[in-house]
Amino acid sequence: MINTQLKRFYDPTFTMSESYKDSLPDLQNGPASLIEGANVPIQQVGISNFRLPLKYASRSGEILTLETSVDGYVSLDAGKKGINMSRIMRTFYEFKDEVITPEVIEYILRAYRENLGSRESFIRMNFNYPMLKESLRSDLEGYQYYAIGLEAHMDDRGRMRSFMHIDFIYSSACPCSFELAEHARETRDVAAISHSQRSVSQVTLETDRFLHPEELVELMRSALMTETQVMVKREDEQAFAELNGAYQKFVEDAARLVFDKLNAHPQIRDFVVRCAHMESLHSHDAVSRICKGVPHGLR
Repeated sequence: MINTQLKRFYDPTFTMSESYKDSLPDLQNGPASLIEGANVPIQQVGISNFRLPLKYASRSGEILTLETSVDGYVSLDAGKKGINMSRIMRTFYEFKDEVITPEVIEYILRAYRENLGSRESFIRMNFNYPMLKESLRSDLEGYQYYAIGLEAHMDDRGRMRSFMHIDFIYSSACPCSFELAEHARETRDVAAISHSQRSVSQVTLETDRFLHPEELVELMRSALMTETQVMVKREDEQAFAELNGAYQKFVEDAARLVFDKLNAHPQIRDFVVRCAHMESLHSHDAVSRICKGVPHGLR
């Protein structure tokens, strides 16, 4: 039965005392008898997509403040009901004014483990990194934004592994379609346009150190050659058509081209590449996936 004598309003004058705070129920740290389901360890538990502005250093040393989505997790042993989720955010906020570096990420991961009494800790930060990109012929420039992710894992021995992610957008002109269009022109004098489409190469790589986003972007540009454009006048559009003609590629070609560049980089230990061509001919996408092939590595 509802107690009609209860106050039905928020009291802004209420003052929290230490004794009152100590009296609050704490189910997260309750006994194992409160566990629902199997009493087994959980590899990752935490929070996803809490956002805040964080600072990053460009390759030139400029400090950029970028909106960042953060995922923070820790491991949970069997016999423990749960974790204090707010500690993940509070711990991270202690470093919110720092420029994000591998050393800062390592400090955060250690703090996660200590503050939550966990064996392992995980973090991922996703942000859009701006870079000025020159047009092909018109002497203009505009900002291209790259989806970058920084990820790290600290195990129960305090060893850290670091990963980077990028979504790189490019154009893919189909070699088969090009040859068929040329055949129609040459044999029947028929106008034909070969098809191309916006495409994406999604890369995850394990590094000895985090690369500057600029360095990773340059690797992708040099591999695929046909990045989509920002500022485009007629002369740029013509140049882009010529560029696509010069660097035609199937989705299999795209994956191997990226493999070649990443595999040659001395500080990239492991990687996996997924290329997707959002077909303008088909109602489905063409996809290829390739990995470095490190035993028990990224797949």
